[in-house]
Amino acid sequence: MKLTCMQSNLSKGLATVGRAVATRSTIPETQNVLIATDNGRLKLTATNLEVAITTWIGAQIEQEGSLSIPARMFGDFTNSLPDQKVEMQFIPNPIGLKIHCANFDAQINGLDSENYPPIPNITDGPKVSISSSQFKSSLARVKFAVATDESRPALTGVKLDIKDNEFTLASADGFRLSIEKGQCDSTVDEEISIIIPQRTVNEIFNLIGNESGDVDITVTEQKSQALFKFGDIEVVTQLIQGNFPDYERLIPTEEGTVTKINRSEMLDSTNAAKVFARDGSGIIRVISESVNGEGSMRIMSQAEEVGSNESRIKAEISGEGTQIAFNSRFLSDILSVLEGDEIELETLSSSSPGVFRSEANQGFLHIIMPMFVQW
Repeated sequence: MKLTCMQSNLSKGLATVGRAVATRSTIPETQNVLIATDNGRLKLTATNLEVAITTWIGAQIEQEGSLSIPARMFGDFTNSLPDQKVEMQFIPNPIGLKIHCANFDAQINGLDSENYPPIPNITDGPKVSISSSQFKSSLARVKFAVATDESRPALTGVKLDIKDNEFTLASADGFRLSIEKGQCDSTVDEEISIIIPQRTVNEIFNLIGNESGDVDITVTEQKSQALFKFGDIEVVTQLIQGNFPDYERLIPTEEGTVTKINRSEMLDSTNAAKVFARDGSGIIRVISESVNGEGSMRIMSQAEEVGSNESRIKAEISGEGTQIAFNSRFLSDILSVLEGDEIELETLSSSSPGVFRSEANQGFLHIIMPMFVQW
């Protein structure tokens, strides 16, 4: 293998695949990055056996070849080089890579590419395309509600359901539920229902750029692995096996009081209340009420034996006044990911879930279970 590429492109490519490099592993190859020539471009791959990330960068190929070398050392050295041409050449004995850039020279020992863990080549199975910008935006509104408790594995990922040309993303941790519905750019003949691990969701979210294009998703027939392809990046992941809750049944059907409120004002009030809620079991009380025909929302918290906080903001209320208590972090999380100026909070009683919606995100809703307090 002998090739030339730009330092900036190489550095960016290594940063992309480096997200999948194993930090601790008994398998040395998973701490390496696989370097290979591929149809006139340089192909970089890394895997921790759960998720694999591959990207391609432009290069002038003089001789084909492949090998794997320590990802951290290669990445750190590349980042230290000037933004000029980087020349790389395979060394057979001992196996390694000779690197030259400007007045910098290095040699990094590596391993034969045949010993590198095989990356699944997923070509068969259900396929669908979703706008990358829409998919990233949708992931932002569900990924924060994924459970961290490993006792219920199905909740440690994001559920993706696709039927015809519609997709649904859902996440839950037993205390809250996020659901996002949207349109695909293609139609599937058979329904897709998979659970994507949280780490994979985070990697896809961070790697999708702001440019236009689609995320092409392919799922194996056994529903055990999936491929996400966007731009010059491919992410292959193992999927979580298990039964995700029937989230449609968890959506309240009985109409309650709807409070329309300015999102940023409610977020500011919530952030202020969190200061006191830290010493008050993380409880924030929310009261929607009409006084002399004017609607308002009161947001309160109390730190035991230290102090209390209350703020009042204007609101448009449909129905009777209600009161409900939320976990301060849960409330802050949802207000931070919603878009637009106006949001809706639907409440039935202090013991029923609160449902959040936003006019700017028509296909989204978020449910938070209430905290039980003395009123």
